[in-house]
Amino acid sequence: MNAIRKIIEKAMYSEEKGRFFSVKSFLLVASVLCSVLVRIRDTLYDLKIFKQKRLQCKVISIGNIAVGGTGKTPMTIYLAEKIAGLGYKVVVVSRGYKGKIEKKGGIVSDGKDILVGPDFSGDEPFLMAAKLKDIPVIVGQNRYDAGLLATRNFNPEIILLDDGFQHRELFRDIDLLLLDSKRPFGNFHLIPRGILREPTASIKRADAFILTRSYSDNAEARNTISAVSNNQPVFDADNTSYFFKVIKGGVSNPVSNFRDELSVDFSSLAGKKVVAFSGIAGNGHFRKTIEEYKCDLLEFFDFPDHYRYTPGDIQRISKSVTDRTADLVMTTEKDFARMGGRFNFPVDIIVVGVKMCFRDENSFSEFILNKL
Repeated sequence: MNAIRKIIEKAMYSEEKGRFFSVKSFLLVASVLCSVLVRIRDTLYDLKIFKQKRLQCKVISIGNIAVGGTGKTPMTIYLAEKIAGLGYKVVVVSRGYKGKIEKKGGIVSDGKDILVGPDFSGDEPFLMAAKLKDIPVIVGQNRYDAGLLATRNFNPEIILLDDGFQHRELFRDIDLLLLDSKRPFGNFHLIPRGILREPTASIKRADAFILTRSYSDNAEARNTISAVSNNQPVFDADNTSYFFKVIKGGVSNPVSNFRDELSVDFSSLAGKKVVAFSGIAGNGHFRKTIEEYKCDLLEFFDFPDHYRYTPGDIQRISKSVTDRTADLVMTTEKDFARMGGRFNFPVDIIVVGVKMCFRDENSFSEFILNKL
């Protein structure tokens, strides 16, 4: 299965055309069928044949049009803290992908205590609950029902809908669409031939675009977007990395770890012999981050997004650490959250996270306030 996944992923990110009888051609047919179904659904919503449901509070959706890591979780954390800092009562609603309570929904955090672990909530909601103080986190596959649960229990003024762009059943007051500044639409094909969840024309529904991993003027990305949009405002956001260390031995408390002092001084890791692992949409980005900070990367374990680690996986990684006499293990916040403190590595763990930093924070804040 892992080999098949890698073949499909290679095709999804490829710009080359496939031969007539090839994996790429087969995936292209599936993409066309996916596009037809999405367009039918959107047309039914646009004609109001499918009705949207409203909650008794403002709803801000944070989403993307492409699969993979565009920074929705860091953006949700950033915006939740920003809006709460302005005095609004905020609740985060997320799907809880692959969590045990995803289908029926439930409360992950009441803002004070975390009520369920990552196996029940899913990794991203657990991570947000661990990092957000005084902001409840709710999960549920049906976002409207999850929103009702939020309003009944916490009476919020604003609900932040994590990964909500495709969930059109729930009306939202502000639709924020995150796009990767390097390849906003990938190869322009829908999944499984490309990375798009919807046709590019769907971005016209958004109220604003946020270009993530934005380290330049992004002129090419802006031109690509303007060709298919309604000239909505575009904001640039950098992804700034940080890390914290978990000392070897014993079972860690992920909640307290996420609130420990964070470091942005990666120079202390230069030259360290590292074994790393991740199971996120952007494994390649994480690997590149490790190399950029001049770590001596001895071995990298690549797992599928949202992967559930087994004791056997931990043993394999630990064996690599011992065999290669590594100084450190490195992983991401999402992976660390998913493990729920269940690990036993022979060396310290460096946990790398990402936070959202706007190039023009005042303009973005003014846009949100005006919309509210």
